[in-house]
Formats: sequence, C-alpha cells, structure tokens
Amino acid sequence: MDKVVATAREAVADVYDGASFAVGGFGLSGVPNTLIQAVYATGITGIGVVSNNCGAMDSGLAVLLAAGRIARVTGSYIGANKEFARQYLAGELEVELIPQGTLAERLRAGGAGIPAFYTPAGVGTLVADGGLPWRYDGNGGVALASPPKEVRDFDGVPHVLEHGIRTDFALVRAARGDRHGNLVFNKSARNFNPLAAMAGRITVAEVEELVEPGEIDPDHVHLPGIFVQRVVALTPEQAADKKIENRTTRDRTTGDRTPQNRTSQNRTTRKAGA
Repeated sequence: MDKVVATAREAVADVYDGASFAVGGFGLSGVPNTLIQAVYATGITGIGVVSNNCGAMDSGLAVLLAAGRIARVTGSYIGANKEFARQYLAGELEVELIPQGTLAERLRAGGAGIPAFYTPAGVGTLVADGGLPWRYDGNGGVALASPPKEVRDFDGVPHVLEHGIRTDFALVRAARGDRHGNLVFNKSARNFNPLAAMAGRITVAEVEELVEPGEIDPDHVHLPGIFVQRVVALTPEQAADKKIENRTTRDRTTGDRTPQNRTSQNRTTRKAGA
C-alpha cells in the first residue's frame, strides 16, 4: 500500500479541536517540525500532547504552545521552555509530569495493546501517592492534583500501576522511510519517535529521504509500516533545517569543551545529523 501523501497540509487535514497527539523528538532532535507547522495552520485548539518535552526556541511544539492551542501536556521535561513554565504556573495549561522511562513504556505499551503495567519507578513519591499539581489556579494554589495509583508488591518490591497511552494522532520524523511506511531513525531521534508512532491511531511520518519498498534492509527497519498510516516526503530544505540547542567547542590544546554564547548560537541551523 502506497502511504505517501503529497503535502503535510493534506496529511493532517482531518485533525480536529480537542484531539490528542503523540509527538516524537528528543530535545531538538527528530522533531516533526513540518507536520507541527501544518497542524498549526489548521487552526485547531484545545489539543492534548504527549511528548518528552514541549518544544523550545520557537520551534516544534513551542509553536502550538505559544499560540495557546495546547490544553494538556503529558511529558517528562519542561527544561528551558519559559513559556511552558509560565502557562503551567499561571493555570493556563494542564501538565502531567511523569518519569521519562515510564513515559516511554506507556507509549510502547499503548501501541502494543498492553493496557497497563507495573513499574518500581515513582514508588514512594507523589507519582504513586498522588498530589502532583496537574493544574494550578494562577494564585499559587493547586486546582487539580494527580490521583493516587495502585501499588502492588512483586517479590517483596512495591510497584506502581501505569496505564498505556493511546492518542488520536501521532506525528513523527524519520531519516528514511519507504512508501509502505517502514521507517529508520537517526541516533537520538530514535529515542521517542518509534514509541510515539506506535501510540497513535493515525500516525503521520515526515521523512528526510523517501525510498522505494525494498530499498531498506528489513534488518535495518526501526519501525515497521504497520504502525504508520501516512508518509510525507520532506524537501531538501525542510530536511536540512535543524536546530542546535546548545553549541559547544573543543579546545584543541586541552580537549576541554566550552559552551559558546547561547544567545547567538541557539538559533544556528544545522545541515546534517539527527
């Protein structure tokens, strides 16, 4: 089945207000920026996002966040996204923060048809006991807190019950993909993209290099096409437009790495890599 769609706009034409999205990316690596921009162009609002983080440097999910289109985020990292932190603390955004490994497994479980699983991560903390602020009231108080979760002992070790995640849509970015939706990811772009793709009921992949079926060695496929419904081939310009979060240089004499000026370097466009 040829799953290639002509444009990103066409690939997300059926998204709707209040839809949930699993979105790939790790920091600024492997972020499906073209698809996110296409979703932004639809004008939908009130969406729920499941992603490791919520974008940075005015790119990725930060575009939707700054426009007030996101109502809820399930993730594991706020990082240096000041607008994310502002909306959360002001009570404008509902946020479920969970351990990063738990987030990864919840996405994988959802895609694999596993409704829930037990993990020791979070036992003895608010993750298991409840009380994590999901939404603030804008005045420093908690308007909505997380509920307590079931805890059960296995071989004398307590484990907390976590539920698998399924979303209406998934947006991912791959280094290579074929017309059947088989995908290959580059380095750290592989951290969350395959898992996000598995969790979506309708998964859309933007690929830097589109190849014909059979050109990817089956042993090299990171995500089989059964998890992907639509494929969008990026233009060379779109494929090359990649940001660097923090650039460092190595002193040739000592080998020490020194951060460069972040203000000038954070918006550097990278032409190769993940």
